[in-house]
Amino acid sequence: MVAVRPGDVEATLSRLDPLRPVVLLFGPDSGLVRERARGYLAKAGEGSTDPFGLVRLDGDEIAGDPGRLVDEAGTIALFGGRRVISVRAGSKNIGPAVEALLAAPPADAVVVIEAGDLKRGMGLRALCEASPRALAIACYADSDRDLSRLIDTMTMEAGIAIERDAKAELMGLLGGDRAASRGEIAKLLLYAAGERSITGAHVRAIVGDASSLALDEIADSALAGQSAEMATAFAKATGEGMRPDIVLGAVGRAMQSLHAMRLGIEAGGSVERAIEGARPAIHFRRKPLIEQALRGWSAARLEKALLTLDDALLAARRNAGLGPAIAERALFQLAAGARRG
Repeated sequence: MVAVRPGDVEATLSRLDPLRPVVLLFGPDSGLVRERARGYLAKAGEGSTDPFGLVRLDGDEIAGDPGRLVDEAGTIALFGGRRVISVRAGSKNIGPAVEALLAAPPADAVVVIEAGDLKRGMGLRALCEASPRALAIACYADSDRDLSRLIDTMTMEAGIAIERDAKAELMGLLGGDRAASRGEIAKLLLYAAGERSITGAHVRAIVGDASSLALDEIADSALAGQSAEMATAFAKATGEGMRPDIVLGAVGRAMQSLHAMRLGIEAGGSVERAIEGARPAIHFRRKPLIEQALRGWSAARLEKALLTLDDALLAARRNAGLGPAIAERALFQLAAGARRG
């Protein structure tokens, strides 16, 4: 098994492993998947003068021609050196292509595969985790430690300090997606340029809730019946490159959390107690929408809505081109259901 533990990821990606030329990066944090892929591809290409040394392949294309990935990895670079191949998985199954590659691993090539949230023990994830020729690295939402390190790194590079309270408040607004978190910190640094340090006032004035912008705002607005707000947040998230099936998956998890709280309420608890007792804690900016959703949905109606959302998620994965339309329609139906409740 070569599934990399979370604490070993940074060290693993800091160097190339010639015995494991295939690297699978996957998980719900698509921004972190992209960031780690870019970094590893850049490291693999260091020292190369070949303008054609980096080859980008679409997963849906190689799914129809499994032998192409093996051929590309085995091709000798035009100007010598290492061959670097980037694969972005789509809606089609690339398992046969990767299986063939692992059976005949390249001698002087690196293959980096980017994928979405993959279930344990199934498909591409199981294939790479079981192979001694591959690394499988999960990319989940940043922990507090990861966010703290990201903030420290970016503020240090910008040459500006950040007050302790301001950093704590900023951390509470980040975390749903690495790319969104970086964007919010960069925006804050630009806003505070020329100041001696970043204060809580700066954070409150300019930083939106990055995780909400990426995922939470979509889920909260839909479950509270706010169609217009949901549509705006969804358009922004997909415009920044977030896949529709990732969005639907996050909304599904939010619905599961809401369902658990509703069961507690229907067993005799209160809405307020359900919100305050939620783990992880709900950010104060989200509480009004969560409360509205808890009062509008019953546990039984949430169960039915979850089944409908699962159908939409499957359809979005099978039809990548129609994914945004499928996801948006499902979210509008969810918001309509919230208003009926």
